[in-house]
Amino acid sequence: MNISAIIQSFRLRTLPLASACIMMGGVLAAQNNKFNPLIFTFTWLTTVFLQILSNLANDYGDSQNGADNQLRVGPKRAVQSGEIAQSEMKLLINIFIGISFLLGFFLLVFSFGLFSILFWVFLLLGILCIAAAYYYTAGKKPYGYSGLGDISVFVFFGLVGVCGSVFLHTKEFQFLHLLPAFSVGLLSVAVLNLNNMRDIDADTLAKKQTIPVRIGYIKSKYYHFLLIAFAFIFSIIYHSFSVGFGKTMYFIAAFILMGIDLKYIITTQKGDIIDHLLKKTALFTLLFVVLFGLGVLI
Repeated sequence: MNISAIIQSFRLRTLPLASACIMMGGVLAAQNNKFNPLIFTFTWLTTVFLQILSNLANDYGDSQNGADNQLRVGPKRAVQSGEIAQSEMKLLINIFIGISFLLGFFLLVFSFGLFSILFWVFLLLGILCIAAAYYYTAGKKPYGYSGLGDISVFVFFGLVGVCGSVFLHTKEFQFLHLLPAFSVGLLSVAVLNLNNMRDIDADTLAKKQTIPVRIGYIKSKYYHFLLIAFAFIFSIIYHSFSVGFGKTMYFIAAFILMGIDLKYIITTQKGDIIDHLLKKTALFTLLFVVLFGLGVLI
């Protein structure tokens, strides 16, 4: 196998999003004085491997379903370029499915004990996460081609990633935790939206019904604005209830940086280069979580 191509197919620039939701769960657990370093470590590792699994399956699936065509703008894909054979990519996918499952299994043992009711509930949820990672763009009927990618990212990077990880620490659910979960989920969807705006022509040709394909490039820019705006609003509301309005709202700095890029996005035309903004928005999301954590914990 081509090791360089394998590492490239991991798409390391997407990993800040996987880290962001788990870090937010850790922040909320620490705020409740129930942070567990072992649970945090295994939750983070499981999520990172699931993200890489999703990226590998995306490379494999898009090459099969036609989204990696001559109109695609982003970085070249390993399977489509021939650097990794389909059989080799399928082997990598199976390896990461196995590793993700084992990491999740041990995580649940550490968190709930072996074969408790919550163990089985979260084990089922973990299997659903693995299936969601694979069938996003792979398989005979990938749900990402039906325009369900945004909902999936919001659920798994927001609700499941944040609320699920904090529950592993605290063993309790608080409705107020939905607000930061919404924020992280919406910012994660914003990264996906940039990706889909970039690939709108290739996806149209492949009949991949992403949100930008469905509503057009112009409306996608305003959809992007709403994603970031509501992420900001939910953060403000949670912080106001939790700490107090205006106190230690350091995370506003991250939204200022996103606002600078948002001004550029709003003025772009279809075909303009926006690929570099994916990595920046993912990193700004991680920065948001770090600054949010500093504001509620210090």
